[in-house]
Amino acid sequence: MGEIAAIFSGTKRGGPKEEVEKAVLIKDREPERDGRTGFFHRVKLLAVESAAGMRAPDPGAVPEDFAVNLVTRGIDPAGLPEGTRLLAGAEAILRVSRTGKERRAHRALQASAGNRVAPHGEIFGEVLRGGPVRRGDSLRVQPRHRFAVITVSDKGAAGERADKSGPLLGELLRPWGDVDFSLIVPDERAALVTELRRMAEKEIDAVFTSGGTGLAPRDITPEATLEVSERLVPGIAEAMRRETFSATPRAALSRAVAGISGRTLIVNLPGSPRAVRQCFAVLEPILGHALETLTGRSSECGAE
Repeated sequence: MGEIAAIFSGTKRGGPKEEVEKAVLIKDREPERDGRTGFFHRVKLLAVESAAGMRAPDPGAVPEDFAVNLVTRGIDPAGLPEGTRLLAGAEAILRVSRTGKERRAHRALQASAGNRVAPHGEIFGEVLRGGPVRRGDSLRVQPRHRFAVITVSDKGAAGERADKSGPLLGELLRPWGDVDFSLIVPDERAALVTELRRMAEKEIDAVFTSGGTGLAPRDITPEATLEVSERLVPGIAEAMRRETFSATPRAALSRAVAGISGRTLIVNLPGSPRAVRQCFAVLEPILGHALETLTGRSSECGAE
């Protein structure tokens, strides 16, 4: 397991940075909150071991000369594939988005530092889930999970209604992995059963369905899920109903279920984007542990 050895924040873009004790990682850019004030929506990381190796021929160079935000110890960010998720501290999740350097910023730094700055091996991390970080916090490589999202809708399958819940689920799932399959099927039990079984055969870690959980005659999502599930996880659906009932008593009419087919978790969610957000907020605190337990893939230290 690595750690955050230092945090740097600057008062001017491209200028020198000062070490700070803590910062806040935020998922989306907010104009009043950026790296100049200790809030980051995208960060640059560099291993302290790499920074030490770059100091020759000028041993006076220090990590802040490299225009990075987070200096790591015990983990080599540059050796991580693009798309790797990193848990920073207790909450924040970063995704390795690209490697390289921002040349304009480094030109200014090189000029002010007498050309002693020769950064290489730094990476950029996109903030997928926000949270506070402090010097000394842990930095863990997270398992990269594979997901499928299935929207169950007659009108959606016929092209008569735009699918909004499916893309929303893809965005909500990004901190934990990538959506390998996103599809729309009609409210037909046989069609949904076929797709759920296909996802399990492809060893998708989790399938999230949207729609078809109500009382209408063609709402067959729970029945299809039960048909392919070998084990049930009743607590998930119970928790979603309990928490969303406070927003609308109609949540009591949801027949959503959650089950396991092979090593694939299947969770039924409502059809509306608003209800998807509400239910996913219930899933969020437990999803990582559920996936690690089911798949047997736990966090990796990624240490050199």
